[in-house]
Amino acid sequence: MKEKIYRWFFSVLAFSSLVFLAGIIFVLFKEGLPIFREVSFFNFVFGSSWYPTYSPPEFGILPLILASGLVTAGAMVVCVPLGVGSALFIHELSSERTRSILKPMIELLSGVPSILFGFFGIVVIAPFIQTTLNLPTGLCGFTASLVLGIMAIPTVCSISEDALGYVPKSFREASLALGANRWQTLTRVVLPAAGSGISTSIILGMSRIVGETMTVLMVSGGAAVIPTSFFIPIRPMTSTIAAEMGESAMGSSHYHALFAIGLVLFLITLALNIAAELISRKYRMKLGLAQ
Repeated sequence: MKEKIYRWFFSVLAFSSLVFLAGIIFVLFKEGLPIFREVSFFNFVFGSSWYPTYSPPEFGILPLILASGLVTAGAMVVCVPLGVGSALFIHELSSERTRSILKPMIELLSGVPSILFGFFGIVVIAPFIQTTLNLPTGLCGFTASLVLGIMAIPTVCSISEDALGYVPKSFREASLALGANRWQTLTRVVLPAAGSGISTSIILGMSRIVGETMTVLMVSGGAAVIPTSFFIPIRPMTSTIAAEMGESAMGSSHYHALFAIGLVLFLITLALNIAAELISRKYRMKLGLAQ
């Protein structure tokens, strides 16, 4: 009897996450779809002007989508080499003592609140970039990319390190037995074998970057214009929702447009997470066959 109670209790807990997800999706569609009565989906997504409080208002989110893409691409340039490189060093090259220090420190980085990264970006990184590159302002796409890239390093590093750990030792031993040195074994055997897991870590890191709000709101500059450079103020989708939701009247076109942005953002992150799961599943199947 107790086992049945425990089973039902934990089943309810497990399926409650699906209920919450369904509720979020329902609210996004319910509050976001009404904006398409006033503006077509094509004009909403590909419109080049975001002026929701003008008369007449303009609800084009292309500048916001491009800003999110620009910041994400810049952040990936930062976090992928550092994250994957850190994982390779920790798992393959470092001593046990070094590993016991580095891994907790990197994982501790993921526990730092995002608003602290934003303060660090405003107080330290933005003034440094402004002075060094002689820019009108240090709050720009480059600063946002740099800070978000640092934030995503723990995600990429931790999952990549786990993927390297799943590569069978027999792969390394066979490579070394055939005369390959340590570097050749690492680059030609271990990395390809862990490639799918590393790809998953990169996609999940990208999801973390795309969905970040407070940090990018604080350091990106907040200009809703089509980005032509990394060194101008921009406004990604997440920061637009955070900055304007408190100013929009409930039930207004502006209000529904912000929910529609959230719907687009949800679909993007959903696609990234599905891709990560498919790659991870493929990796687990290949590894199971190899073992």
